[in-house]
Amino acid sequence: MYKGNFEAWGKIGRAEGFRGIYTGWGPTFFGYSAQGAFKYGGYEFFKKFYADLVGEETAYKYKTSLYLTASATAEFIADVALCPFEAVKVRMQTTIPPFASGTFDGINKITSKEGWGGLYKGLYPLWGRQIPYTMMKFASFETIVEMIYARLPGTKADYGKGAQTAVSFTGGYLAGILCAIVSHPADVMVSKLNANRQPGEAFGAAMGRIYKDIGFAGLWNGLPVRIVMIGTLTGLQWMIYDYFKIFMGLPTTGGAAPPPNKNVV
Repeated sequence: MYKGNFEAWGKIGRAEGFRGIYTGWGPTFFGYSAQGAFKYGGYEFFKKFYADLVGEETAYKYKTSLYLTASATAEFIADVALCPFEAVKVRMQTTIPPFASGTFDGINKITSKEGWGGLYKGLYPLWGRQIPYTMMKFASFETIVEMIYARLPGTKADYGKGAQTAVSFTGGYLAGILCAIVSHPADVMVSKLNANRQPGEAFGAAMGRIYKDIGFAGLWNGLPVRIVMIGTLTGLQWMIYDYFKIFMGLPTTGGAAPPPNKNVV
């Protein structure tokens, strides 16, 4: 429909007003609130669960694998909470006029025509998009933050709350750029499946048909603006998350130290 993002914003604004640019904000709010709760809470839970399972020394030695496993498990569960809202959001954003007036109107319309399965027909590609995205998001963030502290004078404990949250934002923004690149093709496919999958059409057949229409290059449409969006979003997420941890008296994320009294190879 559009050759670029600025052209798209201009056409939408002229046709629907400023409000049109924010179509789908309701399901975005509810969906990503639910997903964020399960993702971040689940990550902390599973990180400790797997660390206790393998032991402190092994967990530190293979900490990147620990980050990847914990984040993948958390995201698997979080996407089940996100998927119904994502289905509503995509349909609202890809129909003119929007097919629903709001989140719960959209849920009612989908379930009345397609049953509850209609809300989850994009779950597999959502997993395909979000699980690699989250694995990259958490593992790269933890690694980047450790690298930042390793190159700064002193240790992480030498820096105040403001400096630590600034490091969190920087690490989160850089991690977000990597996340956007890794997950963008699947993100495009999720949107196409939610908008264009035919009733009764098999998942594989739908993906094949869509790929034939848009080609490999089509999977990367919109990547620059997504890098800006995801980079900023991820940076702010980590900054807010770590500020909340400081408020609760918990240590900020990243900058992991070796286990006490352990000789780690």
